Amino acid sequence: MSNCVRSSEPGPDASDGPLGARRLLCRLRPLACSLLVAASTLSGCVESDAPAPEMPPPSVVVIPAESRVVDEEASFVGRAVAVNRVDLRARVEGFLDERRFTEGQEVEVGEVLFVIEPGQYAAAVEQRQADLEKARADQLNTAAQLARGLELVKAKNISQSSVDELQAADSIAKAGITLAQAALTQAMLDLSYTTITAPVAGRIGLASYTEGNLVGPASGTLAAIVSRDPIYVQFPVTQRDLLGARRTIEDKGGNARDVKVRVRLPDGTLYEHAGRLDFVDVTTDPGTDSVTLRAELPNPDGMLVDRQYVGVLLEAGAPESAILIPQSALQVDQQGVYVLILDAEDKAQTRRIETGQTKGADIVVKKGLDEGELVITQGIQQVRPGQAVRAAPATPAAGALEQ
Repeated sequence: MSNCVRSSEPGPDASDGPLGARRLLCRLRPLACSLLVAASTLSGCVESDAPAPEMPPPSVVVIPAESRVVDEEASFVGRAVAVNRVDLRARVEGFLDERRFTEGQEVEVGEVLFVIEPGQYAAAVEQRQADLEKARADQLNTAAQLARGLELVKAKNISQSSVDELQAADSIAKAGITLAQAALTQAMLDLSYTTITAPVAGRIGLASYTEGNLVGPASGTLAAIVSRDPIYVQFPVTQRDLLGARRTIEDKGGNARDVKVRVRLPDGTLYEHAGRLDFVDVTTDPGTDSVTLRAELPNPDGMLVDRQYVGVLLEAGAPESAILIPQSALQVDQQGVYVLILDAEDKAQTRRIETGQTKGADIVVKKGLDEGELVITQGIQQVRPGQAVRAAPATPAAGALEQ
């Protein structure tokens, strides 16, 4: 008879030794068997021979490669420069009597702008006029004395040395007239400098001094006048880019002087008026190996302001047709630039391309794409070449090409 059937015995204790451990094993054996059966039953419920569901193809947005007429252009950074810019300065010292303009207004050539107190300079003119009259009177006296001396020397009633003295006195008197005349001219100039007029037509800026202030040659600029229409745009171009542009234009049978210059304003919009190159500097900056180019543009509305930074676009030659795609479609790896296109089986394929200039949010494709091919513009990160995809056309807000 086995020891396991004695249920009236107390539970095994570690102090019972080998006999207690044997009793515990006998009691746990039915429980272990029950757990094994339950586990087998649960395992059979989970296991299934049904295949796992396939993942749907990734969704992408495509857009057809579009052929459009574009201008060949190069972009630079330039600065608007007034054709005429004058800093008004005081040429004589005195208190500022009047300011006859409103800051920011248009002024014409010869318009009076500032008046410096003229009283002391008008008095100086009167004094110099009196000095001139006195010098002329002195010369009349010396001329008469000389004439009398020449008559007396014929009768030998006066010595020749006396006649020589009279001739010298007359010459000094004539020089006195010239000196007085020069002093009068200078005084009249100083008086004219008390009235400051506009030497060029244009728009006048802020005044540095108000009435009652003492101004003079050391006072600096009183105000500045800048012309507005037309206006220059200056921009540096490296010698490499300049030579390349010349070759491109000449290959098309054009003339570098006929390059159209467009300006991009700080807000990104294109300025409505175009200009032409009118000057290429004769020296090169040794630090940057660049040469300064200048274009003249109409500025009837004063949209371009002296010394402001602008973008400069050079359009060379006649417009040509080219394929454009959104820049968001471009991918780059060690082999260069590529895009993903959608083939006839709705699979993504890699297409190596050669790009050209940018046109807003788009870019010109010189080689590698044909018009109408579907280019993936969104969802590129989740697509592998050769993978089937689910394509949707781009909405105007997301992928419309800019005109």
